[in-house]
Amino acid sequence: MNTTARRRHLLAGGSLLLGASAVGLPRLARAQGQKIRVGFMLPYTGTFAQIGNAIEAGFRMAIAEQGGKLAGREVEFIKLDDESEPSKGVENAQKLVQRDKVDVIVGTVHSGVQMGIQKVARETGVLCLIPNAGVHAATRAMCAPNVFRTSFSNSQPTLALGKPMVDRGLKKAVWISWKYAAGEEAFEGFKDSYTKAGGTIIKDLWLPFPNVEFQALLTEIASLKPDAVACMFAGAGAGKFITDYARAGLKGKIPLWGSGFLTEGVLDAAGPAADGIMTTMHYSDSLDTPRNKQFRTEYAKMFKSQPDVYSVQGYDAGQLLATGAKAVNGDLNAKPALYKAMESAVIDSPRGKWTMSKAHNPVQDFYLREVVKGENKVIGVAAKALSDSGAGCKLG
Repeated sequence: MNTTARRRHLLAGGSLLLGASAVGLPRLARAQGQKIRVGFMLPYTGTFAQIGNAIEAGFRMAIAEQGGKLAGREVEFIKLDDESEPSKGVENAQKLVQRDKVDVIVGTVHSGVQMGIQKVARETGVLCLIPNAGVHAATRAMCAPNVFRTSFSNSQPTLALGKPMVDRGLKKAVWISWKYAAGEEAFEGFKDSYTKAGGTIIKDLWLPFPNVEFQALLTEIASLKPDAVACMFAGAGAGKFITDYARAGLKGKIPLWGSGFLTEGVLDAAGPAADGIMTTMHYSDSLDTPRNKQFRTEYAKMFKSQPDVYSVQGYDAGQLLATGAKAVNGDLNAKPALYKAMESAVIDSPRGKWTMSKAHNPVQDFYLREVVKGENKVIGVAAKALSDSGAGCKLG
């Protein structure tokens, strides 16, 4: 390869070699001259499609608030449907990095798919922002300096769930969820918090993801007669679980509690069947703060729809990237400075201000919420500044 061709190849490929070797004005000129390529690796079909769309909308809103640019650089978006299919996770992430030459991957929702992205991120060094998937390994044993989460770890919402249940005299519970990483890790949080508060889990029930044939397990719950049911479901499957729970005659007899994802984005579809459900979550539509009201007003203007927690997580991913980009004047190849800025960021979120843990997972408040007439109403704070353990993470 001759010198001219080599130079053209490096510029086209956005090679890390150029970022490492070039200094001063030439590097800055390159940073400002090229678009920042953001790859959305999200579910756009299947049970999590509405979640993927909400995340993208929130992220785009955050960038729009920056004038559509990041530290003066134009932004180009590339979309890839991950289909919530773990077996395609590595291949799809590699496509974004190798074929599409993205600077940043924003993804994803499904914890199994996230592990594929995590592998590629660790191998290539591409910046990865996780706007939902709570799989523990991403900010525990397989944490990486270039991976940041703006949502939660899978056990965080349910770490806040146990004590409020026991405080209300609900001391015998049945757990139910899909048998996949998010469900199993949410159970870890619930088991820890509920048993420490003095509760007893009389049975844990599981079904394969994304199976939504709940009837047999609901019949079993009715026969067990627990004080309450605790669960973790999300997306369209969560809406069906809520309506099936009511149709089985359990609503009003056995209180239903859950990770807040149970009631996110499905309340219109679930209707009155959802009323009375209690959840713990790091956001609620009804948060009565100027910041949240401003966000909801602007989001509704932009997208002609109402935001939910997924929108907020996508929005905060955009805010985090904007914070990092400003700190390095748009040069995302200035990795140590970029990561330091993102690690030390205080995100002024609609959910309330939050910070980043050493393992790159949010440290945030969790709210106790009740569904009242189709809305998640905040009735208290279930846990303040709750952090994931970050067990096994070696970042510092």
